[in-house]
Amino acid sequence: MTTSPRDPVVRTDLPLGPVIRGKVRDCYRLSGGRHGDAMLIVSTDRISAFDWILPTPIPDKGRVLTAISAFWFDLLSRGPNPVAHHLITTDVDAMDLPATIDREPLRGRTMLVKRAEVIPFECVVRGWLAGSGLAEYRQRGTVCGEPLPAGLAAGGRLPETIFTPATKAESGHDENVSFAVMTKQIGGDLAATLRDKSLAVYSRGAAHAALRRIVVADTKFEWGRLPDGTVILVDEVLTPDSSRFWPADAAGSGRVPESFDKQFVRDWLEASGWDKASEPPALPADVVAKTRDKYLEACRLLTGSLPEGVA
Repeated sequence: MTTSPRDPVVRTDLPLGPVIRGKVRDCYRLSGGRHGDAMLIVSTDRISAFDWILPTPIPDKGRVLTAISAFWFDLLSRGPNPVAHHLITTDVDAMDLPATIDREPLRGRTMLVKRAEVIPFECVVRGWLAGSGLAEYRQRGTVCGEPLPAGLAAGGRLPETIFTPATKAESGHDENVSFAVMTKQIGGDLAATLRDKSLAVYSRGAAHAALRRIVVADTKFEWGRLPDGTVILVDEVLTPDSSRFWPADAAGSGRVPESFDKQFVRDWLEASGWDKASEPPALPADVVAKTRDKYLEACRLLTGSLPEGVA
């Protein structure tokens, strides 16, 4: 990519009441406006790896996450099997924000969404063998406890797409659990609904990505419930932060391909000697630039354009 990065946005402190600060997103609850009980989600340029927020941001990363999520929310809401989701708008001028708020830093990285009760499970879908799934398969012949045939290659396609939920931890590591554990905690009907919806969204997303010569190796979804009980897709969807994207021509080669996502950062951290127990090291300028390029390329390939505010 040949675009020039804008100054990164690492933190927001908007006069909208208490902020819920995640690893990447700053969230504010809004009420009383024409959109009803809503949330403002600002995707910063923070990047996390191995459950740590790294000290070095990736410029324009938040814009990429917002643009890709908005693209998928729109695509998935259309067609014969529309998916209900939380996105109201990404247009900051239509969000009823106080006039004193500077909208320019928010453009391209902010979503106004319906407020929902988030169901406390990461709904992970895996179509190819990589990451922690590959490590477990090599040790025990399973992925998240699911037995798989012997002889599968690294980076190879799984015999069938699998659903592997994980608990959604407030801090520390999310923990892979069985579908039976998920069922026991939230009930069989809801667990089956989340599994079926997650597999269906993955299938649609992977089909579109394949047309753009990208393989979605795996991804994770979050779901929530509206006050009337409707289950909706929330948070982000099929972004480089929540998915492994591979170039299609590199998939199935017997090794795990380089990704259009933060695997590049993970690999650098693994090679850096960092112990993962102390404060992480700063990323070198070339790692920042290459990671930014990968995120922007994923956005361009998947959506057909660059994010708002990136030229």
